Amino acid sequence: MSQGDAFYTRHRLMSRWALGMIAALALIFFGHSVVCASGPGDDQDKSQDTSKPKVSKEEKRRQKALRQEMETPYKKWLSDEVPYIITDSERAAFKKLTTDDEREAFIEDFWERRNPNPGSPENEYKEEYYRRIAYANEHYASGIPGWKTDRGRIYIMYGPPDETDSHPSGGSYERPESEGGGETSTYPFEQWRYRYIDGIGNNIILEFVDTTMTGEYHLTMDPGEKDALLHVPGAGLTMAEQMGMTGSNSKMDRFTRTDGMTVGQAMGGAEPESMNEFTRLDLYAKIFQPPQVKFKDLKAVVTSRISSNTLPFDVRTDFIRVTDETVLTPITVQVKNSDLQFQDKDSVMHGVMDVYAELTSLGGHIVDTKEESMVLDVPEHEFQLYQSHKSVYQYSVPLRPGRYKLSLVMKDDLNGHMGSEEFGITVPNFSEDKGLMSSSLILATSIVPLPTNRVGTGMFTIGGTKVVPSVNNTFTRDDTLGIYMQVYNLGIDEKTKKPSLDLQYQILKDGKALLDKAEDPKNLKSASQQYTVIKQMKLQALQPGKYTVEIKVTDNVKKTTVSPTATFQVM
Repeated sequence: MSQGDAFYTRHRLMSRWALGMIAALALIFFGHSVVCASGPGDDQDKSQDTSKPKVSKEEKRRQKALRQEMETPYKKWLSDEVPYIITDSERAAFKKLTTDDEREAFIEDFWERRNPNPGSPENEYKEEYYRRIAYANEHYASGIPGWKTDRGRIYIMYGPPDETDSHPSGGSYERPESEGGGETSTYPFEQWRYRYIDGIGNNIILEFVDTTMTGEYHLTMDPGEKDALLHVPGAGLTMAEQMGMTGSNSKMDRFTRTDGMTVGQAMGGAEPESMNEFTRLDLYAKIFQPPQVKFKDLKAVVTSRISSNTLPFDVRTDFIRVTDETVLTPITVQVKNSDLQFQDKDSVMHGVMDVYAELTSLGGHIVDTKEESMVLDVPEHEFQLYQSHKSVYQYSVPLRPGRYKLSLVMKDDLNGHMGSEEFGITVPNFSEDKGLMSSSLILATSIVPLPTNRVGTGMFTIGGTKVVPSVNNTFTRDDTLGIYMQVYNLGIDEKTKKPSLDLQYQILKDGKALLDKAEDPKNLKSASQQYTVIKQMKLQALQPGKYTVEIKVTDNVKKTTVSPTATFQVM
């Protein structure tokens, strides 16, 4: 055999080995077979029939009709709302459905299978899932919606990490011994630690790095990727490289590792289990798998009991975008404490208010229900002042754009007095093709950022903020007026990869501006395609009367403006 023939043979063998390794890695990451084209001389049965089975005209028509039907909000639900948690078998079953009624029933059962309290009207899993999407959109957007980013996806699937090590500006970094020690400079990065993830294991550490310096953090399996000096010769050396230790005396050794990582060898040569090649491959294969479904199919049967109005109350609804096809709809109810009965229990005035809510589609299909009791306890010596105030309850539900009927029942549990209301609500469509839009302009009695351990929990929560609306927009001069609003679909400048907007606040009385103030441009630098407006102002300077708040937002990229308004009264 000539030298050239020997080289050609070796080259063919190496090529086959490399293609085999690529196919094996693809199976690990994607779960799909990789078919490689045969090289010259490969033994193959040329006579094998590889022709596709013939498809009848009727089947072609059925498939075409199915594709057209899937170009609907149901396709959005599948691709934009539950892609992270729907299993392969559920996805396949959903695609085989042929009518909207079947799809509606499937979606109802989909959430019920995940209900921690099967059969109960309240589905904590569903509510928490959409709260997490709202939080991800607020905190992880970077030119794309927050829920589409790697951090958003992990947050939505597994909730907030137990520990976060954040380096938003990168810079100087002292490596741990597991990464070789020594000092270097890094890109912005974050490490998230979960003490336990069901089906994956204990002490799960995930690292996100922003190598483009644009806020676009991506999940990485290589701890060396955050090293900004990785490709700078002689800079950012590990401790082992500085000391010229055997097997680690050159920075070039990082680029010859067989596991594909570029991190330095661990100090002492003892690599922790978490850095093992196969451990990391297993983690990154599992971390994006949909969580297992734990609950059986059940349906809740709820009977509405609506009676005469002997307990008056006020209601307001607001609309906050979660995805293009889902809108978080907080329903806030307010009752005068003077209209409720209380009992003295050991110097504590005790009252109970029952709340029942039912949402139905225009076709009569029950979309969601809520049944809850609010315990109202106040010390006896504070009761007289307490009676002059109001009690506020909020129930938030994720809805698709469209029209619904809301039925509400309030009951004083002590004296049996009840009030009821039925009215229609129209949930707006905030999709990107609608252009610049805003959420409800909420005038609030309180706006407070939530600590990490309370994000997405409890009443009045929007993302990472607690917003308590004034149901009838009535304030006193001693109150603080809170303003909360989200702006959607801002344009992205092709050069800066960021939006450009102006924001103006106005307080009007009888059409005349009493306050006209522009937002500081520094506060607008954090904007992505979504921007959250949060303002609070004292009302002592305002005389009793009616006023209007106007928030004017101008998108300098798309040259469009939105100017939502809300009226309030100062007593």
